[in-house]
Amino acid sequence: MANTLPRVAPGVHPLTQRFEATRALTEALAAPLSDSDATIQSMEDASPTKWHLAHTTWFWETFLLRDHLPGYTLHDERWPFLFNSYYEAEGARIARFSRGLLSRPTVEEILEWRASVTDAMGRLLDDPALAPLIELGIAHEQQHQELLLTDIKHALFQNPLGPAMWEADLPRAQARDRGWTQHPGGIAAVGHKGDDEGFAFDCEGPRHRVLIEPFALADTLVTNAEWDAFIADGGYRNASLWLSDGWAWVNDNGIDAPDYWRDDGNGPEHFTLAGWQPRDPNAPVTHISLYEADAFASWAAAQWDCARLPTEFEWEAIARGQHAEEAPSHEPDEGNQLDEAGPVHPVGSPGLFGDCWQFTRSAFTPFPRFVPTEGAVGEYNGKFMSGQSVLKGASCATARGHSRASYRNFFYPHQRWQFTGLRLAKDI
Repeated sequence: MANTLPRVAPGVHPLTQRFEATRALTEALAAPLSDSDATIQSMEDASPTKWHLAHTTWFWETFLLRDHLPGYTLHDERWPFLFNSYYEAEGARIARFSRGLLSRPTVEEILEWRASVTDAMGRLLDDPALAPLIELGIAHEQQHQELLLTDIKHALFQNPLGPAMWEADLPRAQARDRGWTQHPGGIAAVGHKGDDEGFAFDCEGPRHRVLIEPFALADTLVTNAEWDAFIADGGYRNASLWLSDGWAWVNDNGIDAPDYWRDDGNGPEHFTLAGWQPRDPNAPVTHISLYEADAFASWAAAQWDCARLPTEFEWEAIARGQHAEEAPSHEPDEGNQLDEAGPVHPVGSPGLFGDCWQFTRSAFTPFPRFVPTEGAVGEYNGKFMSGQSVLKGASCATARGHSRASYRNFFYPHQRWQFTGLRLAKDI
């Protein structure tokens, strides 16, 4: 398995290296798939692999090459209609649920387009005035690398044959005792500082103060074995554990376990990017909704003394090391995250980052004094601040270096096709 994140070569600007490595990793992730695999769309929330390859290229061509490279002409003037996602300022676009109908252009044609755009971008990468937009483009493509993996996992899961994207034996997790990191409460500084902390999405700032009551955060994620205990105790049948919307969702959709689980003659299994595999009891539970995470926390309150979901600010305060004098912060590059093209899977690594995104009880809303980025890229986050919840950390499918303490991932409460899990908190 080739490492697709090479060391910086002498004389190569780090931004150039990261751009090239990001583009290469996207293509390496798609390489095991056939044209048919890359074209299918299994639900409206998910997009075909081919569309991810194209949309990330459209982003560079539209916001960098078209707008900043003199004399540049679009590769194909018809394609922006196909590969714009949700940017109203960029005009009309194909309906999201129709992306899987795009049998043309072919994967080969899109890869040729990608190569030409990557080559043309070489003329802009050393322009310091464009560095913030290039950083945004890299982060954008990294987000689509994760979506590519979770979307194709959902698509392959629909196939009764249970095909694997990669043939591999997945590592097993080690059992770890749960401990708790205590925070004494008080005023915490949260949110991104700005240029002092490097790149961040606009929704991560500005830096501001919040009041936190004393609490403790678990140092392990909830595991498959713990979720099995929740199920065995009637967790999916006990209305008192569930939010009203969550209880309706459970009953309307017949939910009785995390996504990708099955228990049949082969014993407990779950579907992975390496096909159906025995379910590891010590691995973090993943592919759960906010509704399920909240219900589990309600059930766990009797098991672990006032357990609940943390707020995003509690999580961030611990990640930044604000819980005690001289307490070290958690490094965003730690844990099980995406380094190269190969089967990704949660393994229960230590630290706050990696394995799976962690639900919080915080709504995705603007921070005090939030101002969206100017122009079309201002549509990136701000217009989605309604009805969604914040998740913190990173998953096994998140490109290493993509996340940070201030990072705010967000999904609707019923969605669970991402590598989503939970880490408990409790009042003290």
